[in-house]
Formats: sequence, C-alpha cells, structure tokens
Amino acid sequence: MKRLYSTLLAIIIASPFIWLIPASTLAKDSTSTTAMDTATNIETATLAGGCFWCTESDLEKLPGVINVISGYAGGTQTNPTYKQVSAGKTQHIEAIQLTFDADKLSYRQVLDQLFRHMDPTDDQGSFVDRGRHYRPAVFYHNQQQYDIAAKFIKDVDALGVFKKPLKTELIPYSTFWKAEEYHQDYYKKNPIRYKYYRHASGRDNYLDSIFGKDRQSNGVTLISMIDGAAAVQSPSSRAKKYSKPSDAQLKQQLSKVQYYVTQQDGTERPFKNPYWDNKKPGIYVDIVSGEPLFSSTDKYRSGTGWPSFTKPIDKQFITEHKDKSLFYTRIELRSRFGDSHLGHVFEDGPEPTGLRYCINSAALKFIPKEQLAEMGYGEYVSLF
Repeated sequence: MKRLYSTLLAIIIASPFIWLIPASTLAKDSTSTTAMDTATNIETATLAGGCFWCTESDLEKLPGVINVISGYAGGTQTNPTYKQVSAGKTQHIEAIQLTFDADKLSYRQVLDQLFRHMDPTDDQGSFVDRGRHYRPAVFYHNQQQYDIAAKFIKDVDALGVFKKPLKTELIPYSTFWKAEEYHQDYYKKNPIRYKYYRHASGRDNYLDSIFGKDRQSNGVTLISMIDGAAAVQSPSSRAKKYSKPSDAQLKQQLSKVQYYVTQQDGTERPFKNPYWDNKKPGIYVDIVSGEPLFSSTDKYRSGTGWPSFTKPIDKQFITEHKDKSLFYTRIELRSRFGDSHLGHVFEDGPEPTGLRYCINSAALKFIPKEQLAEMGYGEYVSLF
C-alpha cells in the first residue's frame, strides 16, 4: 500500500507466522449485520484521513458505528483500482465510508473521532504516505452534514490544538468505490503487518504529541474542548463558574500567607514557596476563584525564586494595573473574577514573548495533568 510498507515487506515476509490468519477475521463481523437489522435511524458518512487501513480501524472502534468500508472517493473515473489511485493517476482520495446508528452517535461525534486520529493540517499527504490522494477530506452527503462539518472544522481550528491551520477539505459527495477485498479489515486480517506499518508511519507518535500519550484513556475529545472553550468565552458563564467567596469564607479557606498575598497585595518569600521549582506537568489556577491562569508548558526557571511563566493560559482571566507602590511603576497582575493579587509582569523574559510573569505561589493552586478532567479542566489536557 505504501512506499514504506513495500520496502519493509521482504523483512516481514520472513516471519512465517504472519500468514496465519484467525478464522474470525476472514469476513466482516456478523455483529455489523445484526446492528444494521436493529437500528432504525441509519446514516452514512464518507471521510478521508490518510491510509484507509488506519482510518477504518480507528472509526470501527467508535460505539454506534455499524460498518466501515475502505475505498476511493472524490474522482470521476469509474471503478478505480488501488494501483491507479496510489500512483496518483486519478483524482480519487483513499477514503472510508461508514454507516452508523444516529440514535446512538451523532455526525459531529464521528468527525471528532476522525480528527483525533489523523493530521488535518496536511493537504499534501498523510504522514509517510505522500500525495494528494492521501489528503484529509470530509465528503458531505447533504446540507446538514456540510453545516455540521464546516462549523466543527472552524471550532477545531480556533482551539489551536494542532498548532497549524487546518487544511481538511469539504467536498460534495458523488460516488464511493469499494477498494479491493484484501484492503477490507486489513488490521484484522494482517495484524502484525498492520501494526508494523502503523508504527513506522509516524501516525501514533504525532497523535501522542498532540493529545498526549494517555489519549486512549483520558476521555478528552475535541467536542469537550470546543464546549469548554465556548463556556470560557461566555462572560455570563465565566462569572457563574468563577467567583470570589466572601471575606469571612476566605479567612477560613486560605492560609495566612495566601490571604496576605491575594487579599492584601503581599509578596511571599523567594525560594521559600511551593511552586518556584515545581517541574510537574499541569496548570496553575487562582487559589481563590479557580480561574485557569498558567500552564507548566510556559513555566521556566527565572532564578528569582518565584514561579515564572512566559504567558498566561488565557489573558481573559488576568487584568493588568499600574502599581506605583515602589520608586518605579510596575504592572500588577490580578485574577479577573477572584480579584486576587497574583504578582507582576516584566519585560525581561525569554522568547517567544520576552515577558516574565512573576507570580506568588500563594496565589496559585496546582492541578496535575492527570487530574485535569476530574477537576473540571479537561479542555486544557491538549496543552500537554
């Protein structure tokens, strides 16, 4: 299928056990037929995310999907062959067509699964497989699918999760041609060769770098990130989620130094605070309101003895004020909803911002990466 695969084929063939195919994988699972018979609201999606061996495998794992077929879409040639498509001699793209139970699964969730298992920013190929016949695309079957896909792509792009602009095409669906039978359920029929190809392709390494090595188990989806970002961007929802307790409550909840720093604009001692040398991955939130303020990905050792960052997670949660309490003017930082004194920002930081956000540990609460979803900060898992 792939150039990389063909160069390794001779090595793989040397293993005689690779040709032993379990009888259970010689045909599509009978469960798809059963699901098709019982489902009353069946919809179809046609998608491209690079190698169809991989996209078929990834989409079949999504609960609610009934069946996935590997094939070709987007061209005008009748009944194209793999040899023609893979050589770039047609306008077709390697694609999959899936049927799903719309009572159990939404089209938006189908797109979510696809985008979390491909590189939507590369329109010249997919990982090791190069050529526009491997580019990412969504073939919409009707106006509703187009509207959902267009908004989803716009929302994902706005998240900045993939660190580059999305280049996934929206193409009106015309015809889907089923690929040769040996391509169907390839990951089941040839598990060792499939795993070898997938690992060598770089797909999973890339996805781990975007969503984290625990992406299969952390339960974070693009939809949850989008919905979380929307909640953050809504002023009314921000005010409702993050608020400042009464002074009496704060005196009970905070330690003396935390109260002194956040409520009386104090400064803790350098090198004698819990987070100045904390190297664990996670985010730092306002000890008073819980507003997400800084990420460990932007933390650096400034030598000052206080936690230092090059930028905040979201500037909407921080306000700046002129501070003339010393013999020169500084820029004070406060949390927007908690109104906690956090520290100051200086223009002597490293690239890429050139800024040093010098923050008191006493104004912060650290949320480890592995606890983000549990603590209600799941939308920030993508930072790691």
